[in-house]
Amino acid sequence: MTSSMQKTLRDSAATRWMVLLFLAFAMFCSYIFMDILSPIKDLMQSTRGWDSTAFGTMQGSETFLNVFVFFLIFAGIILDKMGVRFTAVLSGAVMLVGATINWYAVTEMFMGSSLEAWFNNNLNYIPGFDELGISPFYRGMPASAKFAAIGFMIFGCGVEMAGIMVSRGIVKWFKGHEMALAMGSEMALARLGVATCMIFSPVFAKLGGDIDVSRSVAFGVVLLMIALIMFIVYFFMDKKLDEQTGEAEEKDDPFKVSDIGNILRSSGFWLVALLCVLYYSAIFPFQKYAVNMLQCNLTFTELSPDSFWAGNTVTIIQYVIMLVVAAAAFASNFSKGKAMRTLMQIVAVVALVAFCYMGYMRQSAETVFAVFPLLAVGITPILGNYVDHKGKAASMLVIGSLLLIACHLTFAFILPMFKGNAVGGIIVAYVTILVLGASFSLVPAALWPSVPKLVDAKIIGSAYALIFWIQNIGLWLFPMLIGKVLDKTNPQLVSDLETGLITPQEAAVSYDYTAPLVMLASLGIAALLLGFVLKYIDKKKGYGLEEPNIKENE
Repeated sequence: MTSSMQKTLRDSAATRWMVLLFLAFAMFCSYIFMDILSPIKDLMQSTRGWDSTAFGTMQGSETFLNVFVFFLIFAGIILDKMGVRFTAVLSGAVMLVGATINWYAVTEMFMGSSLEAWFNNNLNYIPGFDELGISPFYRGMPASAKFAAIGFMIFGCGVEMAGIMVSRGIVKWFKGHEMALAMGSEMALARLGVATCMIFSPVFAKLGGDIDVSRSVAFGVVLLMIALIMFIVYFFMDKKLDEQTGEAEEKDDPFKVSDIGNILRSSGFWLVALLCVLYYSAIFPFQKYAVNMLQCNLTFTELSPDSFWAGNTVTIIQYVIMLVVAAAAFASNFSKGKAMRTLMQIVAVVALVAFCYMGYMRQSAETVFAVFPLLAVGITPILGNYVDHKGKAASMLVIGSLLLIACHLTFAFILPMFKGNAVGGIIVAYVTILVLGASFSLVPAALWPSVPKLVDAKIIGSAYALIFWIQNIGLWLFPMLIGKVLDKTNPQLVSDLETGLITPQEAAVSYDYTAPLVMLASLGIAALLLGFVLKYIDKKKGYGLEEPNIKENE
């Protein structure tokens, strides 16, 4: 009688995993919009005049307000004071508003409008920001890129607020349960948005043979409407949980500035935060250029418009196969019997090979890079479950850094050697992309569940916000740096484009990506060194990062 009275929604495995699904799907939609322009960088250059510097500056603007207006710090305070429910709905609404602005900026309606003329004549100089070299705009930046950057800034506030809210929500619903598995699974499922974006964004942009990049962005806006609905559903489920437990949504202790001071005085916190910014800066900015990097390093054959592989039907088929890969790989982690687990793994591998074959036959860089999150979907729950029951989170971060370094150096020096070798280049690209995606899965499985071990539960929202803020510095800086480095290290290409010796279409797929990739590999080296330091500090101070999250009496 007593145990049944104490049973809550959180105690039901099915219910808490349903809640996770709502949160993961909302983040899935936000991940799609985050990279919605990444697979069509070449089209942005040829149809909207965005060179690499303009593209990188616009992409980096996503985190500008979070970093320089300290919005993420305020988001953490809002989360601690107002709770996950209010923050969930607010973040969904903010993302939608920013995305709508971003969409309008790249439409035909904006081109030639009085608003375009205003942006051409203004925001060319921002006092203070220009002197510091951190302005989100610059003289000569296309008006559409400026206005899109404003929308992306607003979207960025919402998506990062959603990120810390989801982390806090998972802590709330999975405390004492499979927390690392839940966090890893959420990230694995959400990252399917990357593959979805890579597959469908170019399709919408080229629909009917008429190129219109705004259709891709509109696709992302519709998905963000669905994300907002998911957050609203979560609102009511979380409210029901608090009614059952009698817990207050807000904490009794008021937020104090000294709370942030306590977080900042933790050496463990700083190591995790720096690891985060180094690791994520080597991944997320790379995603924005990865398709173009493949276009510049692989040899693709133009398909006949009448070919089956050039049609939209194959897009749907490939996406369905991708879902089979993800579902089978993910389900294999939860299969009770060995036979069923093996069957699921075989299905996942066969479907993955079919997916890769179709990507090769379609002869497009975006369908090749779409494989990026698929291996992660299968192994992230395994890693999360391992951390829950065996520990070794800090060790996983070291392994992830080693894989990260190896992948970026492979892209920089080995992949270009296969230029002209259609099959060899594709194989190297696929293997490297899969390993990179696998290395990325080590972060959510190992890093995020470690944060509650470093700070008090009352201020965990602020701790996550501070980590995201530090991370956002890198996410603002490196997309812009990659774009500038590309233009600076390809002076002949830039000169030929300016003088009309090559077309924007030719220029967009002719960059040498060696320098940016070496820069990203150096971030991995720094993360590797910090990983070793974290292991030493953890052993010395006993944070328990190498200890399991779930204590079992065996």
